[in-house]
Amino acid sequence: MKFIALLLTFIITGTAIAAPIQSTGTVEVLFSPKGGVTEAVVREIGAARQEILVQAYSFTSKPIAKALLDAKKRGVKIEAVMDKSNVTTKYSAATFLSNSGIPVLIDDKHAIAHNKVIIIDRATLITGSFNFTTAAESKNAENLLVIKGNRKLVEQYIQNYEEHRGHSSAYGR
Repeated sequence: MKFIALLLTFIITGTAIAAPIQSTGTVEVLFSPKGGVTEAVVREIGAARQEILVQAYSFTSKPIAKALLDAKKRGVKIEAVMDKSNVTTKYSAATFLSNSGIPVLIDDKHAIAHNKVIIIDRATLITGSFNFTTAAESKNAENLLVIKGNRKLVEQYIQNYEEHRGHSSAYGR
């Protein structure tokens, strides 16, 4: 677990010098292709009660989009920060989410906003190489971590989310 904490510290801060985050809680590890990654994401979104924050590079998964829409209908506050490539795609998840009343922001301050993160109720963190796409589930070699019970780690991801949110602009269909 110390290795995972050090690895996550490096991923979050970009430097190995930062103090490691103490491992707490649980970590569920999933792999694709066909490893149940999409189902795990849908399950966690289905358990959301208050808030879902999404950072996504590519997002074309219908089951995940539907789970987000269902969560919104339950009264869960949802917001997404997505890569600028979603602006030029004919009908992207940004369009679907925006048309569904979910606020979408476009992060165009980087060559690629390559984050793949979902934060649920400020308590569950979903992250890994897994893009929220059909290909990521059925064809690609991907990984996903579902981390629960590590408040300090989630807080760092929320801080990163808010930093990117701060320099993003509203998606304009």
